[in-house]
Amino acid sequence: MAAGVSDVLDRRAALKRPPTTLVVSDAIALGIAGLFSSATPSGRVLEHFYRRGSIDGADMIEAARVEQGFASPEGHAALHCLIGWIRSRVNDQIN
Repeated sequence: MAAGVSDVLDRRAALKRPPTTLVVSDAIALGIAGLFSSATPSGRVLEHFYRRGSIDGADMIEAARVEQGFASPEGHAALHCLIGWIRSRVNDQIN
């Protein structure tokens, strides 16, 4: 999971305007959510996604942002990638 996050962040940093489609894989997004699942309200949102695979984009982004406030630098970066993945999926649903 860490390698996938690092790869996406490196690839995005190398581009002046990275496309919204340049995100972690579905499996890595699930892994990030599983890593941050907990008994907290935001952790429960992430756990719901981890266990069921369904998302509410706004709830997931808010939960990931809350968790970023408590995460290590690596965890913060992983949650940043999860937020990008969510935005990509929501954008796919709109188009």
